[in-house]
Amino acid sequence: MKRYLCLLIACIIAGSGYLFGQSTRSVTGVVVSAEDGLPVIGAAVLEKGTKNASITDTDGRFTIKVSQTAKVLEVSCLGMRPKEAAVTSGEMRIEMQTDTEVLEGVVVTGMQKMDKRLFTGATDRLSADNVKLDGIADVSRGLEGRSAGVSVQNVSGTFGTAPKIRVRGATSIYGSSKPLWVVDGVIMDDVVDVNADDLSSGDANTLISSAIAGLNSDDIESFQILKDGSATSIYGARAMAGVIVVTTKKGISGQAHINYTGEFSYRLKPSYLTFNVMNSQDQMDVYQEMQKKGWLNYSSVANASSSGVYGKMYELLSTVDPVTGQFALQNTKEARTAYLRAAEFRNTDWFDILFNNSVSQNHSVSISSGTDRSQHYASISAMSDPGWTKQNQVQRYTGNLNSTFKISKSLSFNMIANVAYRKQKAPGTLGSTTDVVNGTVKRDFDINPYSYALNTSRTLDPDTFYTRNYAPFNIVHELDNNYIDINVIDSRFQGLITWKPTPKLEINALGAVKYSATTQEHHILDESNQAQAYRAMGTTTIRDNNSYLYTDPDDPYAVPVTVLPEGGILDRTDNSLFGWDFRASAAYNNVFAD
Repeated sequence: MKRYLCLLIACIIAGSGYLFGQSTRSVTGVVVSAEDGLPVIGAAVLEKGTKNASITDTDGRFTIKVSQTAKVLEVSCLGMRPKEAAVTSGEMRIEMQTDTEVLEGVVVTGMQKMDKRLFTGATDRLSADNVKLDGIADVSRGLEGRSAGVSVQNVSGTFGTAPKIRVRGATSIYGSSKPLWVVDGVIMDDVVDVNADDLSSGDANTLISSAIAGLNSDDIESFQILKDGSATSIYGARAMAGVIVVTTKKGISGQAHINYTGEFSYRLKPSYLTFNVMNSQDQMDVYQEMQKKGWLNYSSVANASSSGVYGKMYELLSTVDPVTGQFALQNTKEARTAYLRAAEFRNTDWFDILFNNSVSQNHSVSISSGTDRSQHYASISAMSDPGWTKQNQVQRYTGNLNSTFKISKSLSFNMIANVAYRKQKAPGTLGSTTDVVNGTVKRDFDINPYSYALNTSRTLDPDTFYTRNYAPFNIVHELDNNYIDINVIDSRFQGLITWKPTPKLEINALGAVKYSATTQEHHILDESNQAQAYRAMGTTTIRDNNSYLYTDPDDPYAVPVTVLPEGGILDRTDNSLFGWDFRASAAYNNVFAD
């Protein structure tokens, strides 16, 4: 149908042309499709700058009379990208590229391309331009709200964390509901297995959970989402939650095209004006009421695992300055009132302390060129984010090469190489644990800046150490002494051989090698709250209640002892993935009794 529409349009163009017989010459040639070598029927051939025109016949051949000084022919056809070709003395051969933005009727399943009218499953095609979000390097986050029935929840803003995507809903109680990612026909496996609950747990493994975090968004051509059970007939049980097929850009015949894309994103600090959070005066009113009811007296706060303003006040009342010999805070009503009054009007802005007005950058350079025999696409990119919060930085570098070689009229070879390296730093927050009996969720040593700013009293002094886990704690100091370094390498090398012994039979053989390696180093320095919590036993009450101390289970009279008398902790985790894919397929397309 596409070719006959071209024929109709070209006839209109040719009918309106005129020739000057005394100064013309004939140029002959053939127009074929660059993808499969088949003739393009009804393509309009026009001498540039004139009205001299012709059309191709059923074999894709054309004859056009042009002026003696003609240099360039313009060729166009519905569903194909317009092309300009230099006039030659011999028979010309012009190859046209399919316009993927026009051919919405083609379904790409990752295994094959087929006419949408012949595809019986539910699918949706999205161009990368419609999905990409400015300032967001991970293109998978842009799928939100782009396709009917596809649910995308961005549970974390940290780069590398995969969004929670549901294509077919919750498939089962215990089964995975994550869709399968397929890039250029190759299945992408996750380096670590992370379920939906883990995405919001704070576990550092979630930072390496995105299957396509190593892809440069400017290299992606389109997304094809397979939504129903037809996906399992192609990819098996792994596709029961749906399939997202990613197609990357390829080279185009013609002159070299160099493209540069630069993005600068400026993020402002959050403000308490957008949240319904009590100020320091409101919180102090609550504390004073609790103190009057006996909930914040010395006996209940002095040996508590965590304490704030009142705990610090009681500590100062019993602390003697070794220089002056005086108590750090006099135990008088006036001194206590003055101390609490200062906290009442402190109104600490934790967002201002823990967040930065940051500028992230993303730069990408690509070059596309080719001839009738080969097409090439190459790109490099660099992304840098200094971090919206303290101890939260990321740098990513990618390289991509996509080359297609036409060995003969019926044989072609496509090669793709993709490499990405990421260096990232994140706060040393541990994952959460769930008590299924009591229905509670607990996260030890939580120093996530966002949750801390939202849930911490604004009466606290940002320069003072308070008590958490029976040890001194200051959020700024802890972020400097408790952090995670992450290094990720993603690579993919693949080759595709396509052989068309006849115009109706196509045989494909695909081979791919994938390698990913990640390293996570959790640095817990000796001055951090987490390290000091493992040796906090200043009093008998603290020693008996500190769960981070060790008690010999075989000795009923054993006293809890520390397993970390000095120093810190270095927790290193290495994950690697090596896999290879091979697939061979044959497709025969013919029309019977048309």
